[in-house]
Amino acid sequence: MSGTGTDLGQWAYRPTQPLSGAAGGPLSGLTFSAKDLYSVPGWPLRASTGARLPDIAPSPLVARLLELGATLTGKTHLHEIALGISGANPAARGRNPLDSARMPGGSSSGAAITVATGEVDFALGTDTGGSIRVPAAWCGVVGFKPTKNHPAWPTKGVLPLSQTCDHTGPLTRDGALAARLHAALSGEALAAQSWRGLKVGVWRPVDWLQPEALTALDRTRASLERLGASCQEITLPDMLDAYSPIVQSEAAAVHALALTDSPTGFSPATEQLLRLGAARSAEDVQAALTRREHYKTLLERLFDEVDVLLAPAVPGVAPLLGQDSLKLPEGEVPLRVAVLRLTVPFSLLGVPTLALPVPAGALSVGVQLAAAWGRDAALLGLGAVLSDAG
Repeated sequence: MSGTGTDLGQWAYRPTQPLSGAAGGPLSGLTFSAKDLYSVPGWPLRASTGARLPDIAPSPLVARLLELGATLTGKTHLHEIALGISGANPAARGRNPLDSARMPGGSSSGAAITVATGEVDFALGTDTGGSIRVPAAWCGVVGFKPTKNHPAWPTKGVLPLSQTCDHTGPLTRDGALAARLHAALSGEALAAQSWRGLKVGVWRPVDWLQPEALTALDRTRASLERLGASCQEITLPDMLDAYSPIVQSEAAAVHALALTDSPTGFSPATEQLLRLGAARSAEDVQAALTRREHYKTLLERLFDEVDVLLAPAVPGVAPLLGQDSLKLPEGEVPLRVAVLRLTVPFSLLGVPTLALPVPAGALSVGVQLAAAWGRDAALLGLGAVLSDAG
């Protein structure tokens, strides 16, 4: 869909005049939106909720992009306070630009919509458990989650959800633009990277995937083999047992003051998750952090054996609005579990991950490419070559 400004529940705030980027910068001529977790001086920050929010200092990432020449046109809606993957919030119902009866994914729902509709060239999102990669896959755009704490992609100036798992990153129309943004922000030289001779670990959890997602994964594997990579299947455990206690407890701490209000201003589903997090014991959270370290060791060993991981980004095409479960080969699975267990390993453990869309008829699914910590530039170079190869 080309950009017509169609209202799909994407915009949280649009100023009378955009914030113009510096003239003559390397990103001059590009426009972007920012998820309404980013603090922008003079603009409201509501996080698509009616609840009270803590004060947040201005985002240095937004400021840097303006200095580099990009123009900020507005702020986008999200799954309420970023605690979810459907895009649901009490402020505006986000709808998928490929089929308005379907959800856009979240939590960076509006970000993905504004790129998919062509209203901006790129969007700033955040990713705690899949919040850039899921809407990118379902809306048919590219999503990049950098290495955790990458200096080019600061989380300062962003309303947090989980200090352990939060990332900032872009959603873009193609892989080349994601690489261009990273190069401009990081100063890292980016070039096309050959797949020839690389070892790729393919995560293929067939019981977790609908046919469209499995087909996309297998076709991508075939493309990598044609490009000269050797592929071997690997397995990863379900890491939600570590992720959920950490994120829910840290989110509850961020929003502790709002939880003392009556009413809180949160939707019932969000408030329920926050109160679940607040009720978690210190021992429960510490056990989850210990499991996270165990999973990190597993991933470190895996990257000793392979150069890149290939994984599904979503279990199938975007569900219908209001749908709360997916029918998978293993049976009926809650939507949150079905989606997050595919994306959580890479944000829980902080490795750079690139989500590339794969058409599924008129809809979209996607795949993820993940590399070892700090190999962001190489990953983006590989992604560009894969995208060009079709």
